[in-house]
Amino acid sequence: MYVCICRAVTENEVHECIAAGATSAKQVRDTTGAGGDCASCVRKICAMLKRSEDLVTVA
Repeated sequence: MYVCICRAVTENEVHECIAAGATSAKQVRDTTGAGGDCASCVRKICAMLKRSEDLVTVA
């Protein structure tokens, strides 16, 4: 599923970016381009980052 329609960035691409060490929406944007146009996807990216933080904290 697409996270960023403007740049055609998928959830998998964002997850890969997070797995590679991205910890902020800016880092995801710099790597994938997601959030660089209309920025309507930034909330979704932040939620994905938060979820990945929660998984690391619990594990």
